[in-house]
Order: sequence, then structure tokens, then C-alpha cells
Amino acid sequence: MGLFFYNFTKEPQILKEKIFEEKNGVLVVEAEHFYNQTKSDIRKWYIIDKKHKNELSDSDESHASSASGGNYVECLPDTRTTHDDKLTASENFSNKAGEMAILHYKVQINNPGKYFVWVRAYSTGTEDNGIHVGMNGEWPESGQRLQWCEGKNEWTWESKQRTQEVHCGVDELIYLDIKAAGVHDIQFSMREDGFEFDKFVLTKSYEKPKGTGPAEVIKK
Repeated sequence: MGLFFYNFTKEPQILKEKIFEEKNGVLVVEAEHFYNQTKSDIRKWYIIDKKHKNELSDSDESHASSASGGNYVECLPDTRTTHDDKLTASENFSNKAGEMAILHYKVQINNPGKYFVWVRAYSTGTEDNGIHVGMNGEWPESGQRLQWCEGKNEWTWESKQRTQEVHCGVDELIYLDIKAAGVHDIQFSMREDGFEFDKFVLTKSYEKPKGTGPAEVIKK
């Protein structure tokens, strides 16, 4: 597979004033609708569409044509694409949630409780299929090591946690306990560079979204 380069000519549109609202136990957010990103000095999330080309190395082409809304985000540069490539902790891999490349999303929760976290991602190999999720600056064990093994080379919803015993992940272990109604900061941090992230859904029931998933609801 050839080497592709993306060249961003302008800063991505950051929805600083938008708050995404949970309704009836479901919260939906497009990955590119983050309002901030932090700890991005080593790796950074970039919005990918059908047209943009970029100066940072990436091992695969844009998958925006099949992404929800025609855009997604990818953590770049991608220097570890196969198991043979060197793993450099705190550079192209981070097993510590919240350590690097954090995306922030402002959300309104109306019905507190336990929410399973579903993410729509595009994985082409074994070294681009992990991410962490947290909330309000906290990174619980239940949000660490969200993992994909099935559904390669296509956008795939998953909510499984990689464990020492089961590397491909265990069902129903990825969730956030949201104890209070109100505005919260949902956060995702890099585990592996090259991760392609299209959308996330929080649900009270453990039910995998279909297709591109439900539509966002913006708080009025």
C-alpha cells in the first residue's frame, strides 16, 4: 500500500458553542465535532474529508466517502502500522488513558446512569485499533483499551475492552458511570496512532448502532 499525505490549508471547524444532548438514554456525537483537543504536541487529531491532503505521513487513503457526514478524525502522524514497526511508548502508543492526544466534547446529560460507549472506527491492521474514553478529566478503568479485531477495512461499531486474557476485547466492559445530570466533558485519548474515528454513541442499553448510527441532537 502506498504512502499518502494530507495537507490541511485551514484549521478545522471547532464547534465551541455546541452542546450535544442526550435524549431518552442515547447520546450521539460526530467525532469531528470536538470543541477542543489537548496534549497534542506529539500526536494530534486531524479532520479528514474526501479532498484534503496532508503533510503528515499516513499508511492508508481517506475513508471519508463512507464516513458519517463525510468526515472523520485520525490521529497523526501514523508511524506504527504493523507489528514489525517499532513501538515507542508515549509517542506512537499509549496504554495510559489521558496521556496524549485528547479530544473534548461538550454534552448535556438529562438522565444520569451507566452508559455503554460505542465508537465507529476504521481499522486496517493490528496497530490502529485502540482508543481510551473518559469524562471530566477522569479516566476510569471502564473506559480504557476500547478494542477492535473484527470488521477490518470498513467502518465498524464496537464497545469491547481489551483485557490481559482476551486481547480482542470483552463485551459490556466499556462504559461511563455518569452520576449527575448537566453538562459534562466527554474525552477520548490516543492509544495507537493512525486510529480513525468517525462517531460515538452512549447508550443505556448494550445495543450496537446500525449503519452510520442515529443523528446528533444539539441542545437548544
